[in-house]
Amino acid sequence: MFEAGFLGTRAPLFMDIVTIIVALLPFLILGAISLAKRKLYNLHATVQKILFIVSVIVVVYFEYGVRNVGGFDAFMEGSSTPKGYAFWVLIFHIAIAVVTLGIWINTLLRAKRDRRMNVLPGMYSISHKKAGMRTFTGIVLTSVTGIWVYYLLFVN
Repeated sequence: MFEAGFLGTRAPLFMDIVTIIVALLPFLILGAISLAKRKLYNLHATVQKILFIVSVIVVVYFEYGVRNVGGFDAFMEGSSTPKGYAFWVLIFHIAIAVVTLGIWINTLLRAKRDRRMNVLPGMYSISHKKAGMRTFTGIVLTSVTGIWVYYLLFVN
């Protein structure tokens, strides 16, 4: 977990794994969205739940790794990026990720509530689509800023 990663940078293995998953997540979410567009609502719901659960597990794995390596300061060693700049990019990334998590949870809970009330797909589809697009936008921004942080800490 803490040995050298496979992306050819100074990053440990766990950071490379998390970065690849974060980079792929928007594409996986697009796949889940395409299921809903093809009216495969049950499969769409299942895939969304799985992606959410896997994402939470990845964040826990990431946090465990970061805490054991020494955190931000340890990762800054060897980086040519100014520490203040990297810190603010990290704060920006964390803010986007936290807001996105809240939006994603809200979208899933509202969809579950509507389903439990036997609301047919379509009755709330406009609001659900908007919530889904907000969630997707947040996931894309989280992915891009996460890759940005990785670059600043381990490539630059």
